[in-house]
Formats: sequence, C-alpha cells, structure tokens
Amino acid sequence: MNDVRDRSHRLNRANGIARHGRLRHRHPLSTAMQVLSGVAAVALVSSASVAAIAAKQVTDDLGEGVQIQGQAAPKAKGATALSSYKGGFNMLVVGTDNDPEQGTAYGERDATLNDVNILLHVSADHTNATAVSIPRDLITPIPGCQKPDGSGTTPAMAAQPINSAWGEGGLNCVVQTVQGLTGLPVQYSAAVSFNGVIEMSNAIGGVPVCVAQPIHDRYTGLDLSQGTTTLQGDQALAFLRSRHGVGDGSDLGRISSQQVFLSSLLRTVKSNDTLTSPTTLYKLARAAASNMQLSQSLNDIGTMVQMGRALQDLPLAQVNFVQYPGTTGGTGVYAGKVQPSTELATQLFTKIKADQSFSLGADSTGIGSESAASAGQPASSAPAAGSAAAPTTPAAAPSAPAAAAPSAAQTSAATAPSDTIDGLQGQSADQQTCSKAFGS
Repeated sequence: MNDVRDRSHRLNRANGIARHGRLRHRHPLSTAMQVLSGVAAVALVSSASVAAIAAKQVTDDLGEGVQIQGQAAPKAKGATALSSYKGGFNMLVVGTDNDPEQGTAYGERDATLNDVNILLHVSADHTNATAVSIPRDLITPIPGCQKPDGSGTTPAMAAQPINSAWGEGGLNCVVQTVQGLTGLPVQYSAAVSFNGVIEMSNAIGGVPVCVAQPIHDRYTGLDLSQGTTTLQGDQALAFLRSRHGVGDGSDLGRISSQQVFLSSLLRTVKSNDTLTSPTTLYKLARAAASNMQLSQSLNDIGTMVQMGRALQDLPLAQVNFVQYPGTTGGTGVYAGKVQPSTELATQLFTKIKADQSFSLGADSTGIGSESAASAGQPASSAPAAGSAAAPTTPAAAPSAPAAAAPSAAQTSAATAPSDTIDGLQGQSADQQTCSKAFGS
C-alpha cells in the first residue's frame, strides 16, 4: 500500500502537480475586487504621469516671465497647488495689436499699441468681481517706466492716450500706468496677441454671441447674421476687433460689444465645467502659455490653478463688466480722445477697493449693445449650474424695466440706492445682451 502511494506521489510530481493540501476556492467577488483595485491603481498612476507631463509641457512654454517694477520674483507654487487662491487679487489683461509672428495678416503697423486693457478685481471673499475695460484713447498720465532692455527709464508724460504706454515700456509700463490711474495695486498681468485670442477661443470650443442686427465690417472681415452664432478662431478675433461694425463706430461702442462676448464667455466657462475639466484646462493653459506674455508673478501653473478655482464659484449676478467712466467731445488734450469722468470713477473704485458688490443703473449696456429682450432675441446661453442661489437677472430680460428708469432728479446722491452706480456703463455676467450693428 505504501508502494502504491509512493508511485502515485512520484507520478503527480512528474506531471507538475504538487499536492500540499486542499486548495481554497477563490470567491468571484474577491477576485473582481482585486482586478478592479489593480486597474484603479494603474489609472491613478497613469493620470498622475499624464498630469506631470502636461504640467511640464506648459511650464516649458511659459518662459521667464516679464519683470514688473515693484514686484519681487515670487516663489513657484508648483503644479500641485490645488487649493483656491487665498484673498482677493487684481489682474490686468492687455491686448496688443501687433505681433512679429502675425506678419501683415492684420495690416501693417509701425508700432505696437495696448488697444485692450481690462483690469479684473476679485474680492477677498470671492463673492464678487469687477472687470474694468479702459478705453484705448483715455487720456491719462504715463509714468516713467524702466525700459525692457534695462538701459534706463522713459520720461514721464502728463497726458497721453493709455494705449501709448506699451510703446514706452511694454507690459511693465502698462501696469504702472493702470496702477496710477486706478489707485489699485496690480499683482498679476498678461498680454495677449491676436493669435492668442484665436487659440484660447478654440480651446473652449467657441462662445455663443448674440447680435441684434446683421453686422458687416469690411475692416476685420466680420460678417454675422442676426441672432446667435458660436464664435471661435478667426471669427472670434474679428468680432472682438470690430469697431466700424458695431455701435457708433467708436472704441467706446466696441467695448460694450466686447462685453457681450466676455459675459457669454464667463457663462460658457461656468456652464460647461471648463474650470473642472483637466482636458479643457490643459488646452487653455497651453494656449495661454504659448501666446501670452505673463508677469513673473503669474508665470506659474500653481498660481493659475489657484486663481481659476477662486473664479469657479463666483455667482454670475455678482460679476460686473464695466467701462472706465469717460466722455468724448472734449477740447485741448482731450480733443478726439476720451476724457476721464473723475467723479464717477471715484465711486467705482471706492466700491472696488472696499470689496463691495454693486449694481448698474437702468439702460447701462452702452452704445454697442442692448438687452436680448430689447433686441427680440432669445437668451444666448444658460447661466451656470448653481448660480441660481444668488439674485440674478432673469434670462432674456432687461436689467430693469424701461418704465423704472429714474429721472435726473431721482438719481441724485440723496435718493440713489447705495449699491447702485448710476451713469456707469456695462453689464453683469448673467445679463443676456446682444451687440448692436453700426448705425442701429
């Protein structure tokens, strides 16, 4: 009997079978969980690797950043700074009209001007924000600025159009000029070229824009039919550049038309989860890093991520796009230019410095835009999810009924609501508006 067992044991070993006790049956659920755990682990490692590669690519595109007078080079936060930005901040976005890489695609220019200047203020508690568009022809002092090549300082000038600041000292000089004009410190700044506008509009898949009448502008090639069109690429750039096709053909008309685009842009970004989509954020980051000059303070992925998260939960009704107060028709140095309305500007920047939200008076949209309801158009895009908790203007409705427009006597300081700045032109981000064609 022992011989039989020995022969059987030797046969099993020869066949590669080891019998060291009874094998336990593996439960199907346990096996599945182990497989899923393995897949999850691989996915996490892969995601981290992809994120690291993407961050490296964006960082390589950033370059050294522009040094701004009075700002020390910051310590980089790195790509892992995923918390929201702490406190409030001011950021200046400058649009330039000339770039060596664009050649003569948009006409020949003998100088580069900062034709778009938008100062964004976000309150310390991230509950409200204001974007102030400064007219390119606004007359203001230009301070002495360090030259970009470090060869000295440019002479200060008492009264010049603000769009001449770039020629005096690039992004740094525009920052110094805006700080002097507004009394606000500008912690972050960026300059974007024509190509940058094209690439960034492509990155988010376009912006739906409403026009009240057909717009034709032979200078920019813009040709839009009445209604809502999703703009991106060259068409988005043509719309933002169009001056002869909107309002009264002036830069002031173009600003209010641009605010139609900007408000829809913010609604689009918040409604399609752009700020929480790694893929879209990566596209935006690459577009920005490749086509923008960033101040050293902004030249860090971690900082940009934190600022984006601060913007994520802003209620649309508490975001205002306004024009720096100014008038035309002046004389002397103001002839043919824009003269600052100092009293109204003081009201605006007092609110901003105090982090106080404010509303705009009736019929405040400006000469290049009007409410979607007045234009007989449906809402161009829906407010972002979650914004309904804040008091909002109903979609496709004017910010206030026409019959409620106050008279001159009613708008005196004694009777005007303390949170309303009457006479200030602009709109809130939740307000549905349409661009007006030239001469309409």
